[in-house]
Amino acid sequence: MSKQAHRCAWPGTDELYIKYHDEEWGKEVHDDKIFFEFLLLESAQAGLSWITILRRRENYRKAFANFDVKKVAAFTDDDVSRLLSDEGIIRNRLKITTAITNAQLFMAIQKEFGSFDQYLYSFMPGGKAINKPPQGGIPVSTPESDAISKDMKKRGFKFFGTTICYAFMQATGMVNDHVLSCDFR
Repeated sequence: MSKQAHRCAWPGTDELYIKYHDEEWGKEVHDDKIFFEFLLLESAQAGLSWITILRRRENYRKAFANFDVKKVAAFTDDDVSRLLSDEGIIRNRLKITTAITNAQLFMAIQKEFGSFDQYLYSFMPGGKAINKPPQGGIPVSTPESDAISKDMKKRGFKFFGTTICYAFMQATGMVNDHVLSCDFR
């Protein structure tokens, strides 16, 4: 008989949420491809629940060229039309066009900083991920997410306010908000 895993409460009993929690959430990554994937997905999530996007993740992967930033940045009006008729993703024109613009801006940051990873971590204390347990509940934003989202907004990014930015930081392990008793911390 296997031991019952202790995990954060938020995944509940949803198998997809549990898999995401156990295998991805809070795990530190430094891969620009993964950063772009989460930038696109978190931006699509604006105003919706994360599980809504997580359930469509593979559809987004197919619709958005396997999250290849160069290909997405080169999408045309024909691609926008194709995406607007794709029932597997959220068919919101502004979110779709934002994904394309954000891809172009993402590449500009890569050029300026050498990588999106280097850009993001320039906002982090000591250039490192925050791995302290959350006090008094998980926050929805931090001074770091405020600074990153403010700078990205100034650069032209859309659908990436401080709350979405903080969710992005959690997803990519820039912060580890697993509770202390979680086996996946």
